[in-house]
Amino acid sequence: MNEPGAIAPERACVPRDHHQNADSTQLAAPLDLSAILTSAQETAFRWHIPTDCMIWGDNAGIVLHLPSLTAHKGSDWQFLIFAEHVSRRYDSIAPKAKGPPYSRRSYRVQYRLMPRGRRSQLSLWIEEHGAVETGSDGMPVVASGIMRVINERYEEEQRLLFLSDHDALTGQLNRVRLTDALAASISRARAPDRPAAFFIAGIGNLANINETFGFDTGDEVIKTVGERLRARLRGGDTIGRYSSNKFGIILNECDRASASIAAERFLSAVRSETIKTSACELQAQVVIGGVELPLHADTVQLAIGRALDALDRAKSRRTGGYVVFEPNAKRERDRQRNLIIADEVTHALSDGRIHLALHAIVSAETIKPVCHECLLRLERTDGTMVSAGDFMAIAERLDLGRMLDRRALELAIDYMKKNQEIELALNVSTLSTTDHEWLVALHGLAGGRRQLLERLTVEITETTAIHDLDQTMAFCDALKELGCKVAIDDFGAGYTSFRNLRSLAVDKVKIDGSFIKNLPADPANRVFVESLVSLARAFRLETVAEWVDDEETAAILRKLGVTHFQGYLFGEPVIVTEPKVAARHAARG
Repeated sequence: MNEPGAIAPERACVPRDHHQNADSTQLAAPLDLSAILTSAQETAFRWHIPTDCMIWGDNAGIVLHLPSLTAHKGSDWQFLIFAEHVSRRYDSIAPKAKGPPYSRRSYRVQYRLMPRGRRSQLSLWIEEHGAVETGSDGMPVVASGIMRVINERYEEEQRLLFLSDHDALTGQLNRVRLTDALAASISRARAPDRPAAFFIAGIGNLANINETFGFDTGDEVIKTVGERLRARLRGGDTIGRYSSNKFGIILNECDRASASIAAERFLSAVRSETIKTSACELQAQVVIGGVELPLHADTVQLAIGRALDALDRAKSRRTGGYVVFEPNAKRERDRQRNLIIADEVTHALSDGRIHLALHAIVSAETIKPVCHECLLRLERTDGTMVSAGDFMAIAERLDLGRMLDRRALELAIDYMKKNQEIELALNVSTLSTTDHEWLVALHGLAGGRRQLLERLTVEITETTAIHDLDQTMAFCDALKELGCKVAIDDFGAGYTSFRNLRSLAVDKVKIDGSFIKNLPADPANRVFVESLVSLARAFRLETVAEWVDDEETAAILRKLGVTHFQGYLFGEPVIVTEPKVAARHAARG
């Protein structure tokens, strides 16, 4: 008797009602493994390596397109493999290093096969996977497994590989592969008498085209420019898309004179005729910056940096065209200094060595502090302090300004929580005025406490305000909604109008220090300040004069009606966070 739940052997593969299924007899028929393998484009094999004898499945001739299977030996089969792939297969089956005696290991390899011989046009992509058995000496004795024709899959893999290596719009190498090619070119160029050159070609008017006609038209321009540049390449040269409006061009075995000729060839290719787009016919303005390899750049980073440097100088010229990088001692010193400062800022942020310094803003009437401006100080590893003026501008150019703004915000809010009566003014960079995350952090750090945020004034420079007025308006509205006050810093440097100030709904105007510095001796500056204060009073705005360093200047400003002063006359900035290096030294002591 069968156990409960068991299937009777004679009924396991047969339907209950034979009359309900006309094909039921097929289910009970023996499996035709050869037919199944053929339908999957697969065949089996066994290769006895010492005798070089290969035994094939019955369907091998059909699957592998062999009219009569003549590959009875491993060497015969190897002869049908594409020459460049022969070693690939052999190394997979019989690697140079011996294996353990009487062991078995699996392998998988892909290669191109010429089933009708190497003169035939027919080729197949084969994926072979199986197992290799070793003998007593650890050397391969038998390889057996499955061969599968993978033409369609290989073509799809190659298509995906192409897409991963190439820019979708232009079909050229993407930035990653371009830099790989550049590294290889620099390596070859180190050989004697094999100089190379690297160009970055930029479409100077692409932003205007995008803004006027839309990004679809801009894409048409990019694609056409790329095609024209590629058409002027020599054999062996390479082009790729470096960024949205820039192409990188690698010129192998190209000296300085030849590079100049090539640059003119590329420029002429783009300038020679207009570009037909779906909007209208347009003219692309292309400029090129170049660098000699390896003479002036022996690394990828240097090559790209110096080509971009040359490109910037080409853009600044009225005639545009081509500029080749020329070494400049002062520029290199400045560049190295910038790198050192960037490194110092990055490590100081990581190590907690960015500190808060407060500089008093006093009432013009009482000369008592009513607010303190937050300034940053960088503590070096030797304990010395660096003022923000020595690193902030460089940090902003290198996209570190956002991180410094976030750190300043954290320090300011923390200080305000510990000092309930103090009011602070905090500067933000242009990047932070467009960063929603900064506003989120402001609200989060304050815990949504409006009473705390009402003691905070956020200062935006005038140049930042007029850079994107709509964006600045949205930023100011968000600050006011949270309870903060808003001040325009360095007013007068950007020559904006009071109408803009009104649209921004600011509370204070800080007069740029350059108009205050020599006020007693400069009548023109006095007239400007007087006019500005008069307009500010009409708009009911408070005014803060920066750089007030002597009593004479303070007296003039008080007479003109300035409401607040800031300067060394009323004290120097005071660091209010504990220096890390000094604390460590004290702990050791």
